Amino acid sequence: MTPPATVSPGPVGPALVHPARVRVLHPGQPTAGARPGPVVYWMLRDQRLVDNWALLHAASLAAAAAAPLAIAFSLFPKPFLLSARRRQLGFLLRGLRRLAADAAARRLPFFLLIGGPTEIPGLVHRLGASALIADFSPLRPVREALDAVVGELRRDDAGVAVHQVDAHNVVPVWAASGKLEYSAKTFRSKVSKVLDGYLVDFPGLPEVVPWDGELPEDIDWDVLIDRVCREAENVPEIDWCEPGEAAALETLLGSKDGFLTTRIKNYDMDRNHPTKPKALSGLSPYLHFGHISAQRCALEAKKCRHLSPKSVDAFLEELIIRRELADNFCYYQPHYDSLAGAWEWARKTLKDHAGDKREHIYTREQLENAKTADPVCSRKSLECITTGDGAPWENAWIHANVLGQKVFFGARKTSISLLLQLRSL
Repeated sequence: MTPPATVSPGPVGPALVHPARVRVLHPGQPTAGARPGPVVYWMLRDQRLVDNWALLHAASLAAAAAAPLAIAFSLFPKPFLLSARRRQLGFLLRGLRRLAADAAARRLPFFLLIGGPTEIPGLVHRLGASALIADFSPLRPVREALDAVVGELRRDDAGVAVHQVDAHNVVPVWAASGKLEYSAKTFRSKVSKVLDGYLVDFPGLPEVVPWDGELPEDIDWDVLIDRVCREAENVPEIDWCEPGEAAALETLLGSKDGFLTTRIKNYDMDRNHPTKPKALSGLSPYLHFGHISAQRCALEAKKCRHLSPKSVDAFLEELIIRRELADNFCYYQPHYDSLAGAWEWARKTLKDHAGDKREHIYTREQLENAKTADPVCSRKSLECITTGDGAPWENAWIHANVLGQKVFFGARKTSISLLLQLRSL
């Protein structure tokens, strides 16, 4: 896996996107005089067409070269990325079905690769692509997959440029800090110094040359969703949260129950209250799957700060500082998913108290089924299992570590790693 410090941001063409948001992983060696091939955006973490810096960068390169643009999405095959269950996979695929329809309406081909990231180089080669643009994830399986794709292209298609764009964080993870941050306090000071340079509104998507190449295969979405969900562990899907960009924007700005339009007033006081779930934004699933940009949420929140300054400030703290601190942890801490990633003082505390007498000792199965002696924690765990909605961390952070990968939407690996960092178990 490529170490974070080995690739530097640099000038990468049209300036629709902040240059430091883009990393050149492989510059490519275009053939002199040859017609530029298509630009392919390899979508993974940011599953949206609007407010997407990676797609904007891909489109700007395509427009500058008078080349067409395509979108590719590769499913990670079983055991699936982060051991995703039926709940997460169903939501992901139903969101992709909407995205594919929206892409077709914009005349952008959408290639869904069932076999995983290993199919990306073959698609790039078949399409005769001139550039591959990837979005960013700090997680090990994704970084390893990207490294493998870059390595194969360097070997077999050296003319293809490969860029990576952090479209998920307001401040790109490598621009926010060059090292693992010890706390939100140290991270906040660094982000605050550069935030204004990145927290800007999004330009429109440039027009590109119409697609005239290989067409994507037709997808029977019902068959695909049924097959993938049958292969996954049977954590049931939920019906309170509709996937897709339109639903995400409605949750943020809807006139009936939008977070910023109707519910943010009490966020600063009630967001950690276990009996007031409506005080929360409800945006976690959409941020996790990239159906909405955190930057869009921040921009819209700033517009209404004069109405509820304390609540908006609290929301921006959670949305930018706390959320992006999790990416910092996963990016710079190679052991982000184990106790070895906890700070030394925390590991020492655990070791010192390993022999303490405990009133209750639970198995993983008991915790997963909410069989504890604490009725409040058990009740909150059952809510998580039933609704997929994370409980406030004061009551249920340990259950997040046990249940998070299985039942939650928003609190999966990076969020759980943030708990490991901030609370250090």
